[in-house]
Amino acid sequence: MTSLFVGLEETLPDGMALFRQAIPRTSQLSILDAIQAVMHEAPVFRPLMPTGARMINSLTNCGEWGWFSDRRGYRYERLHPETGKPWPDIPAELREVAVSAAARASYAFEPDACLVNVYDANGKLGTHRDSDEQDFAQPIVSLSFGNHADFYFGSLERGGRTTTLTLESGDILVFGGASRLRYHGVRRIRKGTSAITHPVLPPDGRINLTLRRAK
Repeated sequence: MTSLFVGLEETLPDGMALFRQAIPRTSQLSILDAIQAVMHEAPVFRPLMPTGARMINSLTNCGEWGWFSDRRGYRYERLHPETGKPWPDIPAELREVAVSAAARASYAFEPDACLVNVYDANGKLGTHRDSDEQDFAQPIVSLSFGNHADFYFGSLERGGRTTTLTLESGDILVFGGASRLRYHGVRRIRKGTSAITHPVLPPDGRINLTLRRAK
């Protein structure tokens, strides 16, 4: 199993854990190699939101289930909407890193879905919470690659005060327990800050992998 260099942010609310520089550079590149293969089999796309507008970021999935959106709403599907094929398996090294990080945060984790979010230099993610899963006892494990991102989180209710964390390549954020349904988002991508280069990373952008237990 890939070893993690753990630096825990002790000021985070109950249920959240941030592991700084948790993924060694060689493992980051290896995981991105695997994600490049995932994208070859399951090309990225920009889904419709229920409003009918296109999402800002491109995405794809791997695992038994893939997150999807259209005018019917947000949900998980077994098949890629364009190819009609099942999503590729979650790469073994990626799964091991995510399960290990969850364990260090005191969660037993059995992911069956991984959302691959691809941010360009101007990418962002609006305020939302991850509530399309069936078992909220399972955490969300988020891995960052490429440029730094200003990630923010609030409370269990929409609106109010938020806290911002700058997530860097190789960081792992775990949120579950009392914080599992906190609202959160991404304000901006910090251009020119990436500690790694890889052909699958968008120009001056970022890739975020969020592993979940969907069903």
